[in-house]
Amino acid sequence: MLSGSSVESLMQAFRDPSSPFHLREGETGPASPDELPKSTIQSHTFSTVSTGYAPVETDLEEVSVEAREYALSEGYDPDSFLEQKIVWGDMDSFRHVNNVRYVRFVESSRIQWLTRLGEEVGGPAAAADLISGRGVGIILKSVKVDFKRPVTYPDTLLISHRARPTEPNSSTQFNHDGMIYSYAQRKVVATSESVLVWYDYDALKRATPSDVLQKALERRMVEGISN
Repeated sequence: MLSGSSVESLMQAFRDPSSPFHLREGETGPASPDELPKSTIQSHTFSTVSTGYAPVETDLEEVSVEAREYALSEGYDPDSFLEQKIVWGDMDSFRHVNNVRYVRFVESSRIQWLTRLGEEVGGPAAAADLISGRGVGIILKSVKVDFKRPVTYPDTLLISHRARPTEPNSSTQFNHDGMIYSYAQRKVVATSESVLVWYDYDALKRATPSDVLQKALERRMVEGISN
């Protein structure tokens, strides 16, 4: 239950035009404490817990286009683009998004990318097999995250990936580079490097993908390099 002082503080935030929780006359508040009104996200500053970085006045639609254009220019695959809304619970006692959360964000984008790859070569059935461990699919060998700037609530991140060959080139594994872009900061806040291995889940051993899968993967690698 909220105390009287907590209720008064909340009401003051609703009335304060500089607050990210400000409600204009006639507007309806969020359905829960975790949800900011849509108009608030689009028209107000992304306020942050103190990180040493100044808040940036951000229009969500504008910065979303900016982030996607930047990712494309760096060779990231649009099929991997995933918007991740930061919630209060993503932060830890150090007042920024916990480092472990980034691995989960990268995973979600990777699975989306893998689903699109499966749909390209064999429709929904092939996509379901790829992400369900049936037949030959992908298994994560390693993942590394390079943290560049702390992220705080509220924010939205764009996570993207690009595939590239390993060195020396291998038919059974490839690199999967990730990038995390903050809408609030309008900057790259983290990058990742993963190694993905083609794996036969029925035989429980490393495998080579089908020709159609390999060609689809190689096409994406070429498109990424050309950008």
